[in-house]
Amino acid sequence: MNIIIAGDSEVALHLAELLSGENHDVTLIAPDKGFLKVIESHSDLMTLVGDSTSIQTLKNANTRRADLMISAHNDGRFNLLTALLAKRLGAKKCIAKVNEPEYLAKDCRAHYKELGIDYLVSPEKIAAKEIANLLTNTAAAEIFDFSDHQLSLMLVKLEENAPVNDKSLYEIAREYDQPNFRAVSIHRKGETIIPRGNDIFREGDLAYVVTKPAGINHLLELSGKKKFDIKNVMIVGGGAVGSLAAAALDNQFNVKLFEMKQERANELSDSLENTLVINGDARNINLLESESISSMDAFVAVTNNSETNILTCLLARRYGVKKTIALVENIDFIDISQSVGIDTIINKKLATASYIIRFTMTADVNSTKCLTSVDAEVFEFNAYEGSPITKKPIRKLNFPKKAIIGGVIRDNEGLIAHGDMQVQPGDKVVVFALPEAFHGVDKMFKSK
Repeated sequence: MNIIIAGDSEVALHLAELLSGENHDVTLIAPDKGFLKVIESHSDLMTLVGDSTSIQTLKNANTRRADLMISAHNDGRFNLLTALLAKRLGAKKCIAKVNEPEYLAKDCRAHYKELGIDYLVSPEKIAAKEIANLLTNTAAAEIFDFSDHQLSLMLVKLEENAPVNDKSLYEIAREYDQPNFRAVSIHRKGETIIPRGNDIFREGDLAYVVTKPAGINHLLELSGKKKFDIKNVMIVGGGAVGSLAAAALDNQFNVKLFEMKQERANELSDSLENTLVINGDARNINLLESESISSMDAFVAVTNNSETNILTCLLARRYGVKKTIALVENIDFIDISQSVGIDTIINKKLATASYIIRFTMTADVNSTKCLTSVDAEVFEFNAYEGSPITKKPIRKLNFPKKAIIGGVIRDNEGLIAHGDMQVQPGDKVVVFALPEAFHGVDKMFKSK
């Protein structure tokens, strides 16, 4: 696929590197020559110095032959204009990243669609939605639902008392007849394992598991986790993510939001009727204590500074807060953050990639999720008559070794995959895959 990405933001760079590693022809347009030289030195990307709102620059990038145009500048207005121009110049599909809430209103989306922008994506809105989802599923470190909750992907950390510790998948299958879940990945000491029958779970493992609704409680029990109720939530950071998260939560929970800038705190106080907005620095321990940090059930740190988010979450853990969520934009910090005890990491680059990656597949993809804890993705594919996935039972398929089928949704019912199952036309299929398997998985779902 010919893909053009415009912008010098972290999101643009992450997408460019991710997609170029998946055998796409990717061109990155950015105004900073020095920035592009650094990129060229460690990747196979094509680069072009220029202003993506310039028609000549877009022509130089051969936009008329682009299958996909993604504009990911920090300023949403640049992205809207770039996408509009690219569409007029012949790009088949155009996506614009926007941060400003007014662009995301339903009527605005409809107008931009009419003008030729196929999709608007907001990393902040995606992150806020993920936070709200996590606070309703308290025992999971990460969760993603498929087809109206018929199946879910959950990330759980195996505690010291987990009954599955030191047991293989074969042993677990014998002990628990026809479980309502299936492990699709084990992350251990920086390594990601696609689990097979003789792989053994260890204390501290991060396990991604596809589960039916009926299997969630049993899954949590086997991982040594317990659900708990949340009433009081503290949010640090009143930017786009913090304000959107507060707006999503303040009708369900008692929410306190810290914002350091007085003017912004006043704006938030006016717009968030049920949220208590505090103008102050959440790194101040005395201030945290005066605002009853020890009575909080969940602590969410979403400032623009990853180090501040990590530090304040660790402070919250010291005061006994049960659930901590940190926005960490430096991907290199994710493993460290989880190893020191932060429950959940949110990353806007990965959240954006989750939304966009589906548009780069030739097969029909309902949804995708770039996983925070591992360099992998989970896909929900539609299976059609004639596609290789429907030809044989799962165990007889030449399925990529770095991927695994977790389950299928058939006639609006979630089913956990097993070797003798045969995918049928019309099924929705949940697949976990490492990057090197994306192309092979995509081929399995191509219909003739």
